[in-house]
Amino acid sequence: MSAATGADEVIPGSIAATLVDPACYADRRIHDAYRWLRANNPLGRAELETFDPFWVVTRHADILNISRQNELFHNADRATTLTNKAVLDRVHKITGKPNLVRSLVQMDAPDHPKYRALTQGWFMPANIAKFEPRIREIARATVDRMAAKVAAGGGLCDFVDDVALGYPLHVIMEILGVPEQDEPRMLKLTQELFGPQDPDTARVREALSAEVFAAMMQAVVADFAAYFQRITEDRKAHPRDDLATVIANARINGEDMPLHDRTSYYMIVATAGHDTTSSSTAGAIWALAEDPEQFARVKADPELIPGLVDEAIRWMTPVKHFMRSATADTELGGRRIAKGDWLMLCYASGNRDEAVFENPDSFRCDRKPNRHLAFGYGAHLCLGQHVARLEMRILFEELLPRLTTLSLAGPVKMTQATFVNGPKKLPIRVVMN
Repeated sequence: MSAATGADEVIPGSIAATLVDPACYADRRIHDAYRWLRANNPLGRAELETFDPFWVVTRHADILNISRQNELFHNADRATTLTNKAVLDRVHKITGKPNLVRSLVQMDAPDHPKYRALTQGWFMPANIAKFEPRIREIARATVDRMAAKVAAGGGLCDFVDDVALGYPLHVIMEILGVPEQDEPRMLKLTQELFGPQDPDTARVREALSAEVFAAMMQAVVADFAAYFQRITEDRKAHPRDDLATVIANARINGEDMPLHDRTSYYMIVATAGHDTTSSSTAGAIWALAEDPEQFARVKADPELIPGLVDEAIRWMTPVKHFMRSATADTELGGRRIAKGDWLMLCYASGNRDEAVFENPDSFRCDRKPNRHLAFGYGAHLCLGQHVARLEMRILFEELLPRLTTLSLAGPVKMTQATFVNGPKKLPIRVVMN
């Protein structure tokens, strides 16, 4: 049960409706809602007929506070992404639990630290540094293909289609150990998993009932499971120096990792490992295409590239939210949070919090400090953050010297999704050498 709700706690219905509308994340109305919430009700309750009530956490400090208290705010007890009542009910009927998958994101202690430790060493800077020469090869080949496309297209290309989708996908699939010929399948499944609310990426294009939606997501998970079962069988028989071998042969409490957990582990690496980086990479080019002065600065000074990378990650914040649930009655931001209450951590709002970031809506590649929350915080800090920064830095080191001019060649289109979103069309006009 929730604590009694005061009238001042409930956010306006129009703002609450914005938070659950995928179209508002595509046309940037979501940032207007976040801005209003930070100023007027930074920790308020959304009460919508089709959703369980949830607290909306929009300030940087409150998101940090929740993220560092893993015993008090759990991931696994309720759905980890915002989901309506009907879909929640259907998922529970399918799995007996609030989530379709059980990856690191859907775990709490004691399981979470055990599962995270299996691959944490792989994602540390000292280990991923060995991939830098190969990542640079991939980056150069990607830039060469872009140059050929631009030459054939009269100076035009779509940066998402021609660069941002394929490059991080190829990098993470090499690290994971997925054959290059299977990358289109991984891209399609990822888009179906993260973009079921977008008509361009959903497996089914018409309006969906909760039952059809849940069944569609279950089918996507089943496709991932079938694919990675073959990978597991191969890596058990023929171990290699790749991440798939680590996952395939991992043991938890002295036994093989359960099948569903193993599928979920593959999925989080294979999907989050490229989709979010793709969005941030496209975001950087979008920002530079709109700001010739900043484009000239970063071209002239490669030392700005790491700052460009972090600012792109902050500015796009591809993962818009995760949900937490309270394990006990507590107080937060002057509100009484009851045991079992559901909280929406709005990372994209925290990353534009005026109390932390000067001119937060502006893109500044020299922003220092840049204490963004795009990778989360605390025990659930993104495992792949160092890989993401490395591959983005290398790409821009290879791409920017070859760009003479850069501008938008049409409107940018964003995906319609309340969980993970970013540019899906980014037409640019360039001159390349």
